[in-house]
Amino acid sequence: MIKVGIIGCGKIAQVRHIPEYIANKDACIAGYYDFVYERAQDLSQRYGGKAYKTLEELLADSQIDAVSVCVANNAHAKVTIQALLAGKHVLCEKPMAVTTEECEQMVATADQVGKSLMIGQNQRLARAHVKARELVKSGLIGKVLTFRTCFGHGGPDNWSIDGGTSSWFFDKSRGIFGALADLGVHKTDLIQYLLDSKVAKVQSATITLDKRYENGKLVDVDDNAICIYYMENGAIGTMTASWTYYGEEDNGTVLYGTEGIMKLYANPEHSIEVCLKNGEKIFFDMENIQTNNKQTNSGIIDAFVEALVREEEPAISGRDVLSSMRTVFAAAESAKSGVGVMINS
Repeated sequence: MIKVGIIGCGKIAQVRHIPEYIANKDACIAGYYDFVYERAQDLSQRYGGKAYKTLEELLADSQIDAVSVCVANNAHAKVTIQALLAGKHVLCEKPMAVTTEECEQMVATADQVGKSLMIGQNQRLARAHVKARELVKSGLIGKVLTFRTCFGHGGPDNWSIDGGTSSWFFDKSRGIFGALADLGVHKTDLIQYLLDSKVAKVQSATITLDKRYENGKLVDVDDNAICIYYMENGAIGTMTASWTYYGEEDNGTVLYGTEGIMKLYANPEHSIEVCLKNGEKIFFDMENIQTNNKQTNSGIIDAFVEALVREEEPAISGRDVLSSMRTVFAAAESAKSGVGVMINS
């Protein structure tokens, strides 16, 4: 039985990590820490396990084997490294960290202490995405030439446990990035996974269009990001991330190949729709993708626990996510400079 500590008891911990650990027969939650102690206490009373007043107390508990790091972006690296050095396996929420150097430090520390580091890039585990990767490799739509991938919803002000734009998501000192790193990192990681190719160059624009603090001032982080990705395999496409899609969420991806088109979570009736150039249509029906309003099992916690039980490398390791993070940081640099940026892989 893997005994887990929850570090950061906000919304993502409450709707994903905790329920999925509880549902996993090989895991149990042993403790909780949050800088708001009462929040940890409440979860302890509801689900069992101990509430710790300090992070150090939780990490000093030898009964805890692994932790989920669910804190603000700017603390991911510090808390993860601290946990690894305390001898804990770590599942860290995305984005992995806020600089390339931090990401590399996290990976190096995991290697140094011989502990697992997994990052919560759950889109790779969505069944339609797993199937789509297989179909692309099989050549069903030929060589992928172009693509568009998008993740947009109404923003974390409708999601965060604190609510409104007072959430840390809109605090540049804690969130560092806005929609680009919150949502864009998912689709960046996904397109590399689907095409089995890394981003070689990015040209991007980030902007704040609508999200405002209570005083009416636009928030200090981007609420929209649009990137052009040039892949190492020659494909080119767009990645859009937005916190201003106020209707239904858009979490779709479309691949345009030499033999046809593949639509992923773009048709509400079919998880995958393939339109071949001879006119034939092929459908694959799987589960609908998660939305903020409809949480389903992400697969991340199950994959993390399974890797620990089997003493294997986690499915989505920190090292494996480095290229996605380098792309996000390059996109931020491109948006600031106004020129394309090459990715150092």
